[in-house]
Amino acid sequence: MRPLRWLLLGSMLALTALPLPAATPDILLANVYRDDIDLTKYLVSEKLDGVRAIWDGQQLVFRSGQPINAPPWFIAALPATPLDGELWLGRGGFERLSGIVRRETPVDAEWQQVRYMLFELPNGSGSFRQRAEQLREIAAQAAVPWLQAVAQEPVANRQALRAKLNAILKAGGEGLMLHRAGALFETGRSDTLLKLKPWLDAEAVVIGHIPGQGKYAGQLGALQLRCPDGRQFKLGTGFTDAQRQNPPPIGSTVTYRYRQLTANGLPRFASFLRIREDFSADNRQSDAMKTGNQTLH
Repeated sequence: MRPLRWLLLGSMLALTALPLPAATPDILLANVYRDDIDLTKYLVSEKLDGVRAIWDGQQLVFRSGQPINAPPWFIAALPATPLDGELWLGRGGFERLSGIVRRETPVDAEWQQVRYMLFELPNGSGSFRQRAEQLREIAAQAAVPWLQAVAQEPVANRQALRAKLNAILKAGGEGLMLHRAGALFETGRSDTLLKLKPWLDAEAVVIGHIPGQGKYAGQLGALQLRCPDGRQFKLGTGFTDAQRQNPPPIGSTVTYRYRQLTANGLPRFASFLRIREDFSADNRQSDAMKTGNQTLH
């Protein structure tokens, strides 16, 4: 029998061989649009329904810190300067994009359709307006179709903001982002960045499967979800027949959409949207715990 000290040493060596968890990048997260903000201080852009991607100058990672296996030619076009943006296939392309960017072995023909849309210069100096201009210069210097800066434009008033939102929605877009033009670079959740959509969305972790009844007998009836602050609720709508037969696994993070919050702070009229694999809901504060409104007069 081996001495205890050798068994302990072997266990310690086995533990040190395990890969360390990825460091989660410090990024700016949006609050919900409110009518009391001064629109003249913000620049507005389309909210892209893509996958957040952070470039640290050497590696492209998800917001979870896990590496993105992009093709070498895609990475070669990126500068040594850190970047923050969204991998995007175009409006309505999230599901297909999610499959593309999560392959262990990237497929060139698929990645040739992906664009890296830049909207922030991490740790950059000056105001956001100045950083946005630097991003346009970076994209122009790269001179490749898959690296682009997100257009940032001022709006004169709420009527103009509503018109812009309606135009984006009519074209199949998701909503708008508002970034304070004079803001210095910061991370965390802040009013520096606001999102405006007809529906709100948030993430939660699946902690249980509730069996269906009636026409859903033998299938999923609802998901039992846990929000980042520990609150729980049931989510029973928005699923396809295939998803009810093969529901999101326990422990996975899902995105749901909702209209507003109840008096208890839980989402009202919540509906399943998709599985999110690019970050953990437990590592961020849920939008469902926010109390901002999106009234636009």
